[in-house]
Amino acid sequence: MNRGPAIAVTGLGMITPVGNDTESTWKGVCAGVSPVRTVPALEGCTIDFACTVDGIDLDAAIGGRTSFRMGKYVKFAVLAAREAVADAGLDPAQWEGSRVAVVVGTSSGGSASLTEQAVVLDRHGPDATSPSGILLTIPNMPAAEIAIQLRATGPSMAPCTACSSGATALSVARDLLVTGQCDIAIAGATESIVYPVAMTGFARSGAAARADGEPARRCRPFAADRAGLVMGEGAAVMVLERADDAAARGAAPRALLAGTGATTDAHHPTSPHPSGAVAQAAVEAALRDAGWAAEDVEHVNAHGTATPMNDATEAALIGRVYPHRPPVTAPKGVLGHCMGAAGAIEAGLTVLTLQRGVVPPIANLDAPAPEFDINCVTEQPLRQPIRRAVSHSFGFGGHNAVIALQRP
Repeated sequence: MNRGPAIAVTGLGMITPVGNDTESTWKGVCAGVSPVRTVPALEGCTIDFACTVDGIDLDAAIGGRTSFRMGKYVKFAVLAAREAVADAGLDPAQWEGSRVAVVVGTSSGGSASLTEQAVVLDRHGPDATSPSGILLTIPNMPAAEIAIQLRATGPSMAPCTACSSGATALSVARDLLVTGQCDIAIAGATESIVYPVAMTGFARSGAAARADGEPARRCRPFAADRAGLVMGEGAAVMVLERADDAAARGAAPRALLAGTGATTDAHHPTSPHPSGAVAQAAVEAALRDAGWAAEDVEHVNAHGTATPMNDATEAALIGRVYPHRPPVTAPKGVLGHCMGAAGAIEAGLTVLTLQRGVVPPIANLDAPAPEFDINCVTEQPLRQPIRRAVSHSFGFGGHNAVIALQRP
């Protein structure tokens, strides 16, 4: 049975490789073309390409005199949070800050900045390192900076569950609202991991796509010739409120967060359990929490990394849980894998699908692999009303998190 009051998504903000706000991100994902490019900072690496956030001066967008202490991942989160709060029609100068929570996850935090500072220390000594070095690296700083900027003095948390961090953050924020620990929750995740050490690590692990063929087609979720993930970066943040509170102030919800589910494979640091049974348990937990039967689900936003094992495990899971074959999308074909931010970005895209009755296509996919009995949306967006949808997130370490969303 569903637990507690209905939770409304009243605001949404995004910054991704295809757009510096929610609307441009949505248009880019629906267009189904990936912006993969060669990244100069990766010169000499085995993998020198990624989907990166471009076309924005982050320091100018942040403004003021605080951006010097923020890593790129923090700037992404702050900009997405500002958009989400404005979208919700809220004014931080007017709210009671003690009733506002911030829950913003990340997978790697400021590991890029940590690496840079280590190089500076080695080459030039301690006096050359940044006085803000710690602030540039620790993973709680997105939540902390958002709280500072928005005068939010309620609970503040920074979940880290690898590629499921964004979905975990939304689940934690929902719990804070249900238990009455806050009235407004600013929740999501952020990531900036396109730097040599991380990219080399993914290449060495065998998870990354090879540098062959047309760059934009290198990430092919659920394809027979899928060859690995392409890295992405960005952030997504939602404003969550109890639905009754939102209605009382005249806010129109974008969607309702109906249920969540989480499990851990406890199997292997990088590989999903081949049976998919524990990930399936997370899906089933989210459905129970929402009070839905499996056949109520009309759309699946899949984790879809384009790695051979992940896609095979998830496709089998989708076929078992949803035999009525609802339409499936996988945004990583366009955005790349935004790691810790992926679950929040993909939940945000699911909210937009519910609002607009449009399922974006899976980029670079003509048809799923023959062994996958799933209904993938390909080539063009699918236009049909969607009332209930789920977003899957499955991370390294076996972290599984599923978000169930429905149209108000």
